[in-house]
Amino acid sequence: MDLLLKGKTAIVTGAGKGIGLAITQALVEEGAHVIAGSRTRTAEIEKLETGDGVTFLAVDLASADGPPALAAAAAERGSIDILINNVGAVTPRTEGFLSVTDGDWDASLRVTFMSAVRMIRAALPSMAVGGGSIVTVSSVNAFLPDPAVIDYSAAKAALSNLCKSLSKELAPQGIRVNTVSPGPVRTALWLGSGGVASTLAGVSGLSAQDIVDSAAAGSETGRFTYPEEVADLVVFLAGGRAANITGADFVIDGGLIKTL
Repeated sequence: MDLLLKGKTAIVTGAGKGIGLAITQALVEEGAHVIAGSRTRTAEIEKLETGDGVTFLAVDLASADGPPALAAAAAERGSIDILINNVGAVTPRTEGFLSVTDGDWDASLRVTFMSAVRMIRAALPSMAVGGGSIVTVSSVNAFLPDPAVIDYSAAKAALSNLCKSLSKELAPQGIRVNTVSPGPVRTALWLGSGGVASTLAGVSGLSAQDIVDSAAAGSETGRFTYPEEVADLVVFLAGGRAANITGADFVIDGGLIKTL
């Protein structure tokens, strides 16, 4: 199926690894040119750059000047057709709510919520009127609050709320706004050193693999989602085949959420 993405210019935040890298790769395969923003140029991004499908910009998207710099780099190619807000971070709060400081809250909101606010604000003036698409990677934690990631859950809830509001404002301009809400995904956020599994293992007496197995068992499919599966959904929503989809949230969690 042609997703009608050939020749489009897309911004992807947090593009260096995990879900962001998978989205970048999928967009390039569909013929789009990606302005990839991340703090670090990874080997995978370097490989994509050699094929002329990616322009990389080292940028801190949690800073106030990071998103405008990324939008400016994209606007040099003309109109911005697609914006993928993917950057985010989570720190398990193993000592409870009272241990979460103002600094912790500020950091979570800056990375997970304000980065998207600033990125959308910076990109909109150059977005293609009549055909723009904004897809934001949220989380099942937006509506499945978890005290172990209390600030992350709150930030993702704010993010999903923001995108629903924007979908109403921007629809008359032909700009669609949707969210994708994954459950646990096989990325470093969950599985890496210092990730959710290893952090929870350190305070529970269980192994990191035990934590992963328990989380996977909560899904009907009995496994984590792969980054490429999230990317396929995001890229479909970004393309012209999804031209009448806006204001929607798509859950990809292997059946983790049991309610309607």
